Amino acid sequence: MAKDSDPSRPNIVYLMADDQNFGSVGIYGNTEVQTPNMDKLGEDGIVFDRHYNTTAICMASRGNVFTGMYEYKTGTNFGHGHMSQEVWSKSYPVLLREAGYATAFAGKFGIEITGLGFDGSQFFDSWGGGPVQTNYETKKNKSMAKYAKEYPHSTVSYGAFGQDFIRDAVKQDKPFCLSISFKAPHRPTTPDPQFDHIYAGKKFTKPANYGRENGTHLSEQSKQGRQYARFTEWGYDKNYDKVMATYYQQIYAIDVALGMIREELEKQGVADNTVVIYTSDNGFLCGSHGYGSKVLPLEEAARAPLMIFDPRSPSAGKKIRSSALTGNIDFAPTMLELAGATIPENMDGVSLVPLLEEPNKDLREQLSFINVFGPDATKSLTVLTKDVKYTYWWYGNDKMEPTEELFHLGKDPQEMNNLAKNPEAASLLNTMRKKYDSQLSIWEKEAIVGSRYQTYPTLFDRNIPLEEKDFNRGKQDPNKR
Repeated sequence: MAKDSDPSRPNIVYLMADDQNFGSVGIYGNTEVQTPNMDKLGEDGIVFDRHYNTTAICMASRGNVFTGMYEYKTGTNFGHGHMSQEVWSKSYPVLLREAGYATAFAGKFGIEITGLGFDGSQFFDSWGGGPVQTNYETKKNKSMAKYAKEYPHSTVSYGAFGQDFIRDAVKQDKPFCLSISFKAPHRPTTPDPQFDHIYAGKKFTKPANYGRENGTHLSEQSKQGRQYARFTEWGYDKNYDKVMATYYQQIYAIDVALGMIREELEKQGVADNTVVIYTSDNGFLCGSHGYGSKVLPLEEAARAPLMIFDPRSPSAGKKIRSSALTGNIDFAPTMLELAGATIPENMDGVSLVPLLEEPNKDLREQLSFINVFGPDATKSLTVLTKDVKYTYWWYGNDKMEPTEELFHLGKDPQEMNNLAKNPEAASLLNTMRKKYDSQLSIWEKEAIVGSRYQTYPTLFDRNIPLEEKDFNRGKQDPNKR
């Protein structure tokens, strides 16, 4: 441990992939992938098996992470608005810096702050971030261009950025927070060629719920967006092995970058006082149920890997897993508690620090999943507990009617049996409907005033007939994607 380190104010490293699902990591049960550094992080710390992104699309998810709030309070998603400076002022990077932390950010910033655009450089001591999607060519990312000669592909360049910041930060007499948002494995599929050999010629086992034949029981609404078309457009139907090899190769490069960062923590003598968090902004469907991409409330899109290692914790090194229900809104309060800073009352998330001490406990009864991106039909609200997921699909026309989906994830993790019309599940359905109505009521009270988010409680209300709902409410501008 470095001489000036303070165990009560640990360093924090927050690493987030883009579009990495929970099934892409060895420690989550996939024996066909190589993720040695992710697996080691999970073995050193805690693996979270019920971690969800409360909105499964990049801009909105990043808004959730930065602020610890649900989307209807951040006001941030494609076609819905930018983040106001007032909301941003209570984000974890701002509050940690105010608390005396040296802060750094690299990668896909992903949100636009009103009046400031995608440039968050003024809020960090070290900046390697970029606008919109950023680029896989390091030289095309202005803030990272200095790494281009040695690291021409951006994924590993972020590992080098992290190493440099750690070296600089330990020279200062204060703790640090390093945040990196990798572009990988987001499309376009551009893997680092130095890792072409990792999965060359590899064959992969398809998940048990793979293919269109395993999606016939799902709502027609969920099949109206681009997620349905991308099963064929992106080659999951005919080129599964090739598509997945590319996907996993991109993730392998992140694993290398993670290893670089952890190695530097050791080298600089601060590993024993640095909390490392690894996750993804959302999952990825990868052919499950005959869908591609993300956005939908299905497990493969909404769930993501999460490993947290706190070397000071009694759980460290014990290969522990937690089944607690956690969400991306929990990262901001977690980091603030780790830093000994005050958690703002506006945050919807809860700190995960208690789980580092007692992994078997639960912190919440339910969590919500929001989708207001894409066509009207796919917009929905989902509520879930550790074992049960309920979605109300509000949209209807001459080809489909509003419908419900109810899955008992504890018994049916592949979401193959919709219990909504099963008489034996009537009591469970009623319970989940009440949870849904309660969450929708909170949304209605707390949505940003004057925003499009104020329109959705009416659209998503189970008790208002479809003919009384205005289909123009909540419309998305198709030019803003």
